Amino acid sequence: MTTNKYNTILITGGAGFIGSHVVRHMVKKYPEVRIVNLDKLTYAGNLENLRDIESEANYVFERVCITDVEATAEVFQRHKPDAVIHLAAESHVDRSIVSPLEFVHTNTIGTANLLNQFKNLWSDVQFQGKLFYQVSTDEVYGSLGPSGYFTEATKYDPRSPYSASKAAADHLVRAYYHTFGMPVVITNCSNNYGSYQFPEKLIPLIINNIRHRKPLPVYGDGSNVRDWLYVTDHVEAIDLVAHQGEIGETYNIGGNNEHQNITIVHTLCDLVDQKLGNAAGTSRALITYVTDRLGHDKRYAIDAAKIKADLGWSPSIDLEEGLSLTVDWYFENDDWLANVTSGAYKEYYKKMYKE
Repeated sequence: MTTNKYNTILITGGAGFIGSHVVRHMVKKYPEVRIVNLDKLTYAGNLENLRDIESEANYVFERVCITDVEATAEVFQRHKPDAVIHLAAESHVDRSIVSPLEFVHTNTIGTANLLNQFKNLWSDVQFQGKLFYQVSTDEVYGSLGPSGYFTEATKYDPRSPYSASKAAADHLVRAYYHTFGMPVVITNCSNNYGSYQFPEKLIPLIINNIRHRKPLPVYGDGSNVRDWLYVTDHVEAIDLVAHQGEIGETYNIGGNNEHQNITIVHTLCDLVDQKLGNAAGTSRALITYVTDRLGHDKRYAIDAAKIKADLGWSPSIDLEEGLSLTVDWYFENDDWLANVTSGAYKEYYKKMYKE
């Protein structure tokens, strides 16, 4: 059982996919802790993700961009967070290829600003009982061959503007630890999936396209390999690291679910066909192979032995169960998916902010 040690936790990117799960978990598990959700509400930020907890007494939302020095300073001074769990990021690799500077600005400069705000707030008390937690990605390690795994000692070798911007952010976090004595932890996770994921990502995209009988785009020959981590398993790991992780350490968080992309697509086709009562193979006929992504990393695979040994964490949901749960959620939440794909979800906060 994790015991809380903070008064206020600031979670950046808390209206996004992983962030909204972290916010919900923390709000419900730690009612005595103020949970501050700081999010700019870009296209991937959706306050509908948090409607079930938005009225909770310990929840506060701040619409602020992590690169805005004045606005973030005001939030830090007003809420005085003991811990920052930093998830806010531009995260879609395809978008980073089209607009790399946006990723550098948000992911790298934004992280530097948050580090500086945290330093300015707490350095006079030598950071006693404080934490800056950087949530990063396995993509900073580069690409693996057919064997081997990423460990915490793997040399950084980012291959896309996205992963390079996250690698730079990780290096800044470590620099603030070594230079200023700031208490930090970093986690590098594998591909997340589950409810509330924006449908530009592979799994919700495939589910949505099957339902609307649209082509199912697969890069190259579909043989690229990823390790898949169900989002609630990731959240449990984040909670553990935030409360029990050793300062200055890095922990890799993996799902032990390593599969080729085409295998994921085939599994989703079969699951959705079964749910819709389609004949076997109906949806596989929609698979369309498209030109491979520029610089597409061949394989990612996480060795999560350290977090298991040190903190006792291991994933509880295997891929078969996780994909089934995910398909069920998207089927049961038609309105959410329709609002996201149409853009109507933006109206929820536009009314709130009178835009």
